[in-house]
Amino acid sequence: MNECSHVSALPHPEPAPLSETCPECLAAGSHPVQLRLCLSCGHVGCCDSSPFRHATAHFEETGHPVMRTFEPGEDWRWCFVDGSIV
Repeated sequence: MNECSHVSALPHPEPAPLSETCPECLAAGSHPVQLRLCLSCGHVGCCDSSPFRHATAHFEETGHPVMRTFEPGEDWRWCFVDGSIV
């Protein structure tokens, strides 16, 4: 994996998840396809395959650049700014 410049600016240690599921989906009565964890603040949002794309919406609202999968058995991160796995 490539490491973008945004990774070095992330908090260490990684922030704790603020919820166990996408709170926006829960409030809307929707079901997320997969979950993503914001590595700047711990927000949990649904992926772009979910109807509302809350992880991307969180990036667009906050500018927090890097998230990671919040799915068991998966271990990858995505930088929204660079549009790449990091």
